[in-house]
Amino acid sequence: MVENTATVREARAHLAERINRAEEGIPTVITRNGAPVAAVVPIADFEALEEAADLMLAREAEAVLAEGGHTVTMAELLADLFTERDDEAE
Repeated sequence: MVENTATVREARAHLAERINRAEEGIPTVITRNGAPVAAVVPIADFEALEEAADLMLAREAEAVLAEGGHTVTMAELLADLFTERDDEAE
């Protein structure tokens, strides 16, 4: 658990300080009404998280393909995404 927290108001007022801490390797959790809503983290941590997420998704896709899972073309994927977006707007 990250012990360094700040409210949205505090983070906004002292953003440069929070960024400096992140550069030093110290993340800050930003809270709103006592609940965590965001974080200012070192860029290396953020990049590692993105890489781990990409790797996890790639492994899941490989597992689906290995089991003979259904594949779709990019055109089908985009059509489905836009159909969902249109349905949500209604």
